Amino acid sequence: MFIQTESTPNPSTLKFLPGKVVLETGTAEFRDETEARAASPLAARLFGVPGVTGVFLGYDFITVTKDSADWQHMKPAILGNIMEHFMSGQPILASGALGGSDEDEGEFFEEGDETIVATIKELLDTRVRPAVAQDGGDITFKGFRDGVVYLNMKGACSGCPSSTATLKHGVQNLLRHFVPEVQEVEAVV
Repeated sequence: MFIQTESTPNPSTLKFLPGKVVLETGTAEFRDETEARAASPLAARLFGVPGVTGVFLGYDFITVTKDSADWQHMKPAILGNIMEHFMSGQPILASGALGGSDEDEGEFFEEGDETIVATIKELLDTRVRPAVAQDGGDITFKGFRDGVVYLNMKGACSGCPSSTATLKHGVQNLLRHFVPEVQEVEAVV
């Protein structure tokens, strides 16, 4: 098994491409070891590497976020754990854990804005998310109120130094162009 790695715009996050499907549908993000142990044998394994602070699972990639540790020391252990996991035949997610299942959970928007929200979601799904996935992350819709679109940044996008530029200059301009009701885009935590 050959696992490729790619840098991301976030220096604290590295993208790993195992050459296999990681999650058939949706995404899954883990920000602590306890959550990972309950939901994903792969993420739990990766949190066992000293310095790992986050794991994001996409369709065909895994992004790992670190603290101040050095990639040079962490990378071999991460590669080994990914390889061991795929060779073991264990599932990526634990039984009952669903990748991307929280995507529509907690969304908010005013009654009557359904058409605007549907257009925003379509633009995110077709134009924004594929580009962001190339950088090892994801952006999901959380809400729309008073002309402001609220988005959730995941994976390499979360905490990335260039995420503000991505939101303000990329996503905001795109949405404003196609949806005149959009005035601003904000990230939510």
